[in-house]
Amino acid sequence: MLLARHLASRGPLRVLDLMAGCGIRALRYGQEAAAASVWANDADPDRLPLLQANLAPLRLRPVVPLRVTCLTAQKLLADCLIREERFELVDLDAFGCPTALLPLALEAVGFGGVLYLASTDGRSPTGHDRPAAIRLLGAAARAHPASWELALRLQLGVIARTAWAMGRGVEPLFSFSEGRTFRTAVRLRRRLEPGEENQLGMVAYCHRCGDQQVQPLVNLRSWAGCCGPDRPLAVSGPLWIGPLQHGPTLVAMAVPAEDPSLCRAAARLHAALAADGGLPARSWPTAEIGRRLGRGPPGMAALVEALRAAGWSAAVSGVMPGQLRTEAPLAVVLEVAGAHNG
Repeated sequence: MLLARHLASRGPLRVLDLMAGCGIRALRYGQEAAAASVWANDADPDRLPLLQANLAPLRLRPVVPLRVTCLTAQKLLADCLIREERFELVDLDAFGCPTALLPLALEAVGFGGVLYLASTDGRSPTGHDRPAAIRLLGAAARAHPASWELALRLQLGVIARTAWAMGRGVEPLFSFSEGRTFRTAVRLRRRLEPGEENQLGMVAYCHRCGDQQVQPLVNLRSWAGCCGPDRPLAVSGPLWIGPLQHGPTLVAMAVPAEDPSLCRAAARLHAALAADGGLPARSWPTAEIGRRLGRGPPGMAALVEALRAAGWSAAVSGVMPGQLRTEAPLAVVLEVAGAHNG
């Protein structure tokens, strides 16, 4: 809802909630974000009476034009395309993987508008169902210590490839997950930024030594072996290797700490995302670092400070708890952690 408030502060906010469920989020778009118009849709006809009842307060406010429909997302989006109707915010909160809806959903987003996408498909993008990842994402997904981040990057990769095929550019605003649902907000640009294609790449993980490598797809070369030919790297992608969060947007979304509409959990999440831009696309659990050192997990704050003092970028991951993000090879991380905790 903080994103919707931010978008509304920049101009009239027209919202399309494609899979509105019981309509609570659509109601909040109208009441809390002061949306200029709200279109709430759900394909389940049995849910329509509840949806209409929950959204009844918006009908009492003529300043918020309201539409409530019971259509499949495909039919609604196709109709929007034919009529050339677009929105500043399209909310696609899907059950399962929404890849099939992406081309039409992006057509419904106005230039500078935002697609807020959620997927509950946790198996295929985290490497637990590799054939499904090929079918649904057009990508390889292998087991990885930063599985939530891997899923978000694969999701962003599909969005980017779909937008690029339409001649549009994308800018991720924020990405997060609690392990079950993977949520991303992406701004649609009229055209690609120079070099934007460099943000699509591959991530490789070595299950023996634990190191990770990242390569942009446009310059993809052979992988430097780290543990010999009998231990090939587990490669995932193509996926988004660029930033996961847009700092200025997160700053603009901030509200005073005493604001009662922002619960403590949401405030902590906002702060964590604002502190972690998502680069580089390499992160390790401190539990794994401790295991490889033969001791308990190192202190995160001290490890980040020590790596920065050694000249490496380092930050606490805002995507998964207890994860260190750094450009340093794992061998260097282990050396610094071992020396610091020795």
